Amino acid sequence: MRCTSKGRLCLIGCMAFAFLYLSGCSGEPKALVTEFEKAHYNAELYESTLYAEELCVAETDVALEGYEGDTALHASSLFDLENKNVLYSWQSHERLYPASTTKIMTALLALENGNLEDTVTISKTAAAASFPSDAQVCGLREGEVWTLEDLLNALLLYSGNDAASAIAEHIAGTEESFVNMMNSRARELMANNTHFTNPHGLHDDEHYTTAYDLYLIFNECIKNEHFVEIISSDSYTAVYTAADGSQQEMTFTPTNLYAKGVVEEPDNVTIVGGKTGTTDEAGCCLILLVRDSQNRPYISIVMGAPDKSTLYEDMTSLIEKIT
Repeated sequence: MRCTSKGRLCLIGCMAFAFLYLSGCSGEPKALVTEFEKAHYNAELYESTLYAEELCVAETDVALEGYEGDTALHASSLFDLENKNVLYSWQSHERLYPASTTKIMTALLALENGNLEDTVTISKTAAAASFPSDAQVCGLREGEVWTLEDLLNALLLYSGNDAASAIAEHIAGTEESFVNMMNSRARELMANNTHFTNPHGLHDDEHYTTAYDLYLIFNECIKNEHFVEIISSDSYTAVYTAADGSQQEMTFTPTNLYAKGVVEEPDNVTIVGGKTGTTDEAGCCLILLVRDSQNRPYISIVMGAPDKSTLYEDMTSLIEKIT
């Protein structure tokens, strides 16, 4: 499915509105148009690179020749970023639980609003002890001091929920304020079927997204070189200050099994990196940045696999179709 520019669609819609009210009319209809323009015209809309960029759009499912797909999944998609095509789409606009793929938005806001050298003091509410016993945590303790860069690696590689809360509090002051930032940024990216209630993705009925919205968010994330550097790492060692003032180290490895070398990537692509997510409600999810033999970029997404084995089998089958 060919991409279209949403900026052009917006402009066309406004022109059509004006035409309907102005053609052959005078007086009140024209005044209505004037009031509409006063209320809705925004010069930044037409100057912004966001609205000028072309985005991959598919309103319905898109088949990929030679690929049957797994209809047991909640959703799956494959986007060709260079040619701006949706190569495959299955239920990409269905509202789903994102689990820890949420953390790509947390990272995006941190990179846009913070500095990697920032120091973050871990609060009681961000410490690992504040999370359920079965939640994925790094083991952060109240009073420790970490850099934002270290926390971002803990967030994206190891998927630490405590790292997500620490980042949120540092950037916005409170987790609630950060969530407001997340939802505002989602709207800016036109991820209109997304609503966040926390920065980590632990289940909440009102915390949801779509495969297509994840593409929009991830597509923005990978424009940042620090984000790509982190997701492409096979390990990271953080040096932080413990509450007693001593220097400590902690090493993080990816939850992504391709990056771990547990699952072999297909011969036809290079997997740059990505983000996993798993909860009982969301199933197993994975979003990846991959490149073909010509170094052309693609985003591939699988959501709602019943287990990790199925997740990686389906993802491998999907990206094997990249030519």
